[in-house]
Amino acid sequence: MMGHIEFGDNREILRTWAAAGVKVQTCVTSPPYYGLRDYGHDGQIGLEQTPDEYIANMVDVFRGVRDVLADDGTLWLNLGDSYASSTKGSGGGWAADPNNYAHKAQAFGARKFSMGDTKPKDLMGIPWRVAFALQADGWYLRQDIIWHKPNPMPESVRDRCTKAHEYVFLMSKGPRYYFDAEAIKEPAVTSGPRGGSIYGTTNREQSIDGRADRNNGPRGGAPDTWKTRNRRSVWTVATRPYSGAHFAVFPPQLIEPAVLAGSRVGDVVLDPFMGSGTTAMVAKQHGRRWLGCELNETYQQLQEQRING
Repeated sequence: MMGHIEFGDNREILRTWAAAGVKVQTCVTSPPYYGLRDYGHDGQIGLEQTPDEYIANMVDVFRGVRDVLADDGTLWLNLGDSYASSTKGSGGGWAADPNNYAHKAQAFGARKFSMGDTKPKDLMGIPWRVAFALQADGWYLRQDIIWHKPNPMPESVRDRCTKAHEYVFLMSKGPRYYFDAEAIKEPAVTSGPRGGSIYGTTNREQSIDGRADRNNGPRGGAPDTWKTRNRRSVWTVATRPYSGAHFAVFPPQLIEPAVLAGSRVGDVVLDPFMGSGTTAMVAKQHGRRWLGCELNETYQQLQEQRING
């Protein structure tokens, strides 16, 4: 069987899988963002009264992920941020950033939230708060990847720049982990002496163990390796709506590098917030198996259409 998606509370599902000895190689996911959307289900994550409660729930979920993750496994976590506000309304006390890549376009009604240690108009820093909490809980925080959106949602703000990025955090269960850098190399194009483009660079970059990156020729490596370089930490991926859903979905191009770098053909890719099934779809396209959790059973038909379409 290529994969399976189970419906219910992902914390309970993950505990059951861990007790059964289930193992996955990598986890690629985008949880509900804090205080942004109502998914219409009791017990959902994202509508907690305070940021601290939300972060505690995130830590609990990813403890479950760690329990089923291979010893050399990785976690790729996408989270967006939002601004604190003293106003009430569809934002329920939060001025949700329109660039947040939420899974559903149904705003929740007037709810009372505590802004905690944030002030009105503060950027809440939820992604980094979650990342640091996971780090404190034992995860290795290996990298912050910038998801650059060339087509961000327009904003009417006049006292700051329009936001055009989100974070993807690369985390690992241990200090050594599986990472296929070759699978996600990018074209190495730099400016030539007359303003043109040439392949490769003249500066040899150092890897973590101190050795030069041979694929940054022309001073090192074979000429056929000069055309690629180690992937950079800024990923430019346009947002693309999926017509079959009434909510925004993970861009497949954002998931693909994580799947390729974090797993081998035949490995299991996990998404504990499966949503429309994009992670499973990308995993299948690249010969991986998948496991997923989803709270809302109404998404099942959409998932089947995307994965098997």
